[in-house]
Order: sequence, then C-alpha cells, then structure tokens
Amino acid sequence: MGLSPLRLLIVAVVALIVLGPDKLPQVARQAGTLWHNLRNLQQKVEEEIREVAPDLPRSSDLMRYARSPVALLNQLADKAKGDADAEAAPDAEVAAMADEPKEFTPPGGDHAEVTETGPPLAYGDPSLN
Repeated sequence: MGLSPLRLLIVAVVALIVLGPDKLPQVARQAGTLWHNLRNLQQKVEEEIREVAPDLPRSSDLMRYARSPVALLNQLADKAKGDADAEAAPDAEVAAMADEPKEFTPPGGDHAEVTETGPPLAYGDPSLN
C-alpha cells in the first residue's frame, strides 16, 4: 500500500481537522524527530550486529526479500548452483581421466613371458604352509 499524493492529502486534511491549525506544526515536528531517532537507533543496532555477524544481509535487503521471497529463492539457487559447479569441477576432471583408455603393461615389460604354474591353489591347501 503506497502513499499516493491523494492519500497524503487526505491524511493532512484529517490531521488538520483533528489537531487544529495551531497544534499541527508542533505534532509534525515531534513526529519528524521521533522518525529521525528511530532511524538512528536502527542504524546503531545494525552496526552492532554487523560487528558480531558480518555475513548477515543488510536490513534493506531483508525488507526486499520480505516483499519478494522469489528474489531470495532465486539468489540462493544461483549461489547453490555456483557452489555445486565449483565442487563438481574436480569430479569432472576425475571422470574425464577415468574415461581415457589406459594401456596395460604387465610387470616385467611389454614382452613378459607367460608361464604355466599349474592349477589354482585351493583354500586350505597344505602346500601353502
């Protein structure tokens, strides 16, 4: 709900009727002073919070997120995607290395001699001792 010029005019007329022309400037001055003091208090509290937790978003950002939660979700999704891409980069390198064909070189060089050693040994074979 924005304050259009028509709404501001209606508020001014109602305030003039309720307060009268002699009290209106004094009340407006007090309202302005109160508003200024509240803004200063907000800035001081925000500065103290920044000292303790510097990674928190600013209050203006929080207000924008409250008005449009979709913007916050989009920002978080972009950040998560960027983090996932950064983490996936080493995995992609490993996967690329795994896909490369490897040549098998038997122990003893390319022309190692294959010999028959007999049947495979069975579990519990006394010849193993």
